[in-house]
Amino acid sequence: MLSFSRRMFLQTTASGFGYLAFAGLATQAAERATNPLSPKPTHFPARAKRVIFLCMEGGPSHVDTFDYKPRLAKDDGRPIGKGRVPFAKLLASPWKFKQHGSSGLWISELFPEVAKQADQLCLLHGMHTDLPNHPQAFQQMHTGSFQFRRPSLGAWTLYGLGTENDQLPGFVTISPPNQNGGPVNYGSAFLPAIYQGTRIGSIGRSLREASVSNLKNPRSSTKAQRAQLDLLQAMNRAALERDRVNPAIEGVIESYELAFRMQGELPEVLNLDKESATTRKLYGVGEDGMDNFARQCLMARRLVEAGVRFVEICQGGWDHHRNLQETLTRSARSVDRPIAGLLTDLKSRGLLDDTLVIWGGEFGRTPYAQLSDGRDHNNKGYTLWMAGGGVKGGLSYGKTDDHGYEAVDGKIHIHDWHATILHLLGLDHEKLTFRHAGRDFRLTDVKGHVVREILA
Repeated sequence: MLSFSRRMFLQTTASGFGYLAFAGLATQAAERATNPLSPKPTHFPARAKRVIFLCMEGGPSHVDTFDYKPRLAKDDGRPIGKGRVPFAKLLASPWKFKQHGSSGLWISELFPEVAKQADQLCLLHGMHTDLPNHPQAFQQMHTGSFQFRRPSLGAWTLYGLGTENDQLPGFVTISPPNQNGGPVNYGSAFLPAIYQGTRIGSIGRSLREASVSNLKNPRSSTKAQRAQLDLLQAMNRAALERDRVNPAIEGVIESYELAFRMQGELPEVLNLDKESATTRKLYGVGEDGMDNFARQCLMARRLVEAGVRFVEICQGGWDHHRNLQETLTRSARSVDRPIAGLLTDLKSRGLLDDTLVIWGGEFGRTPYAQLSDGRDHNNKGYTLWMAGGGVKGGLSYGKTDDHGYEAVDGKIHIHDWHATILHLLGLDHEKLTFRHAGRDFRLTDVKGHVVREILA
């Protein structure tokens, strides 16, 4: 049943004069409010305007992909050494490494197409994180904390910069995992809900079948929806006028408006049939074993080109505890051509210079064998890479020890990585704060340093 006040509201709006009164309140509230998604000034000139994060869930093996270790091949089968893992024996990479590009970056034969983009890549070999467990490491990579629910990197980015297109969500996550924290990894936590990621599909399901829930109303025309929404928003703004401060109602007002606007533009942006056969082939769309990730990469390019600020795409299956040669070969093949296609396409459209592309997982793998033909988790040292968006291309920064067990030089903690990403976007990680529970919170908490050596 409707409350008495709402029944009175509906009755008076039917007669006309009540609606004008509420419309007046709504107009006053709207004039005082600012759109939380509108573009915001940066703290200093930005090198990147947007981010595409290629998330490899499970932890790719750095010593088999982008961190060349000739000593590991030489010491194959030997004990890893005192004070580490008893009885563990070193396992040489089954794949050959070669130098690529004018920069001479060492890249494994697992990535022949990405290797052609070597001069665009900035390899970060000194990465390390706090824990070697998937849920904690994955959540820390996305939010900065493995213990508490915190806003995600994408949410902080949108909060700090706003969006370039108010007809689309500013933060989109494509095929996110349901495990390892699930929605926490693209949530807004205590930030207003408007900054959380819009989910398209889920990991393990074909992107062909993915859609945004409730994007179309099968029963009402656009005009009828607008009239209904105006009525609801008048009620919401009247409540906001009464409460003065109510983040929940503010979030509802903005979310409703964004959802209505999205109906017109988002379906067109998500329609990959608009792309030419040449472009689809460039990404590997339709190819066995890579079609799904190819669609994710192509969709990501269409989204950032349309003005979306932060896009994350996720590919699972990188947790290679056994059958290393078979499973890692399959994982690498599924992403190699799509990623190379994405970098090529962004560059040809003039987007790579101000689009930061990031590749990596929550940690790396051990240089010693697990079950004789696999590798265990390794949080002590691993590799991520970046491209475009103001980083130095063709750069190999930092290093792990001779076997790839732990970072020993140019060490980058997750907090440093986050601080650097924000810096590239023109945001000072110490100034990008939000007042919650009596103190100012930030993505990097009370830590983090910008890795200035990798800045172009």
